[in-house]
Amino acid sequence: MAEVITVTALNRYVKTLLDRNDVLYDLALRGEIANFVQNAKSGHCYFSLRDGQCSVKAVMFRSDAQRLAFRPQEGMRVVVRCRVTLYERDGAFQVYVNAMFPDGIGEAQLALEQLKAKLQAEGLFASEHKKQLPAFPERIGLVTSRTGAALQDIKNVMGRRWPAVRLILCPVNVQGFEAAEEIAAAIGRLDRLGVDEIIVARGGGSREDLWVFNAEIIARAAYRCKTPLISAIGHEIDYTILDFVADCRAPTPSAAAELAVPDREALQRHLWEIEGNMHENMQKRREICYTKCKLCADALAGGLARRKLETAKARLGFQCEALHASSRIRWKDKSRQLSHAAQLTGSLNPYQVLARGYAMVAGPDGKVRQADQLQEGETICLMTAHRRAQCLVTAVEETHESTQNL
Repeated sequence: MAEVITVTALNRYVKTLLDRNDVLYDLALRGEIANFVQNAKSGHCYFSLRDGQCSVKAVMFRSDAQRLAFRPQEGMRVVVRCRVTLYERDGAFQVYVNAMFPDGIGEAQLALEQLKAKLQAEGLFASEHKKQLPAFPERIGLVTSRTGAALQDIKNVMGRRWPAVRLILCPVNVQGFEAAEEIAAAIGRLDRLGVDEIIVARGGGSREDLWVFNAEIIARAAYRCKTPLISAIGHEIDYTILDFVADCRAPTPSAAAELAVPDREALQRHLWEIEGNMHENMQKRREICYTKCKLCADALAGGLARRKLETAKARLGFQCEALHASSRIRWKDKSRQLSHAAQLTGSLNPYQVLARGYAMVAGPDGKVRQADQLQEGETICLMTAHRRAQCLVTAVEETHESTQNL
């Protein structure tokens, strides 16, 4: 008779069988999304994957759903990386999704446009965040495959244009499920290392081969990077999300190398041109100085300077004589004016009047008094040219006009 077991034991046994299967532990599964629901509180995503005949329940936890580069929609074809197991409590066979990628050009393009609109709204493409490339870099970090053609192209171009630069390679996978995280981590390591520039490069390939560079994790790593970053993915017609976030976009890896370093031959030609211009300018200045010296020598040889000197000397002598004559005339004129003023001053001198026999009356305070200010009994001083007399006024009489006339 068969052994009797519990439902819990059955579910646990089946779950153990599934978990021990290496194929089911890391599986890439293609299907169409159905009944997609994202829990607003927990952030977990619940949906089904189906094809033309069957379906399977799937769950994607919030930590994995936050890394999605697009918004899953009903009916979208996708490829998921997952593990297959049993939800023991309900006995439900389901897949646990770790990563999800669009499958098909239509869905992939839709996811790409959704991510572009999201990142653009957050400002990751804004021109004010773009950094200038250094003119003469010393160390350049390179994120690419160790075995890809992009590495050799960049090394050849840099070796020809600017061999003094040091190239630091951070090898990564450039396609596949793990590539996005590896590329983002490599950008961060080189940024912390302190290189002058970073180049993220990959050679040409199909649209699916280049799709990893549309990953959101790479775009955000490039945006956080403080070092100028050049994106060189595929060929000239290929565009990825990284091209819009990077500080500079190159159409090919070789073009990225040309943008990253100067051309020593062009600089050498420029220096030669500067040197030629310097010699030409020096020669022109020498010719100008020689011409001036020749003119001066000719002028000296012809006696022009001596004649100019003699003419100037004669003109200076004439001006000196005119100055002396003018000075003598002005001296005589001023002397005459001074003599006249002295005579006028002498005629107005009161002591000259006193010398002719007149006298001045002064009061007790020594100040000159007018005759009409005299008072009877007052002591006055009569001052002549050579004498002073103290007098007492005994009487003050008014004189008549007729007496004054006498």
